[in-house]
Amino acid sequence: MTRIETGADGGRELDDLLAEARALEVVPSAALWARLAADAERERPRPRTVVPAVPPAPGGWRGWLRLLGGWPAVGGFVAATLAGIWIGAAPPTGVSSVLPSLWGEDVSVALGVDEDPLSLLEG
Repeated sequence: MTRIETGADGGRELDDLLAEARALEVVPSAALWARLAADAERERPRPRTVVPAVPPAPGGWRGWLRLLGGWPAVGGFVAATLAGIWIGAAPPTGVSSVLPSLWGEDVSVALGVDEDPLSLLEG
């Protein structure tokens, strides 16, 4: 290791050392080049094979069944539908006590038909 001492000329030895270092030609070793090539090869992107996410479904009801997610999903759809119908037809007391406070005491839906369904036939 070279010791750098500044002399009376204000660091002339340091300038000489830096000039000497600039003159050196640095060549990487063959082992370093081999490691760099191996790292580059490992990091190179590889072509990917594209696989369709869902194979095309055959026609008919089996195709619809597969499209919906199979029997487990259809079972969930049926259970939710039946629960909705049940809650709509016979609402629990908790729901029927909350609904009037949201919409008022009397809720009615007008379908465009009077109380007599045959009134549409009148001229």
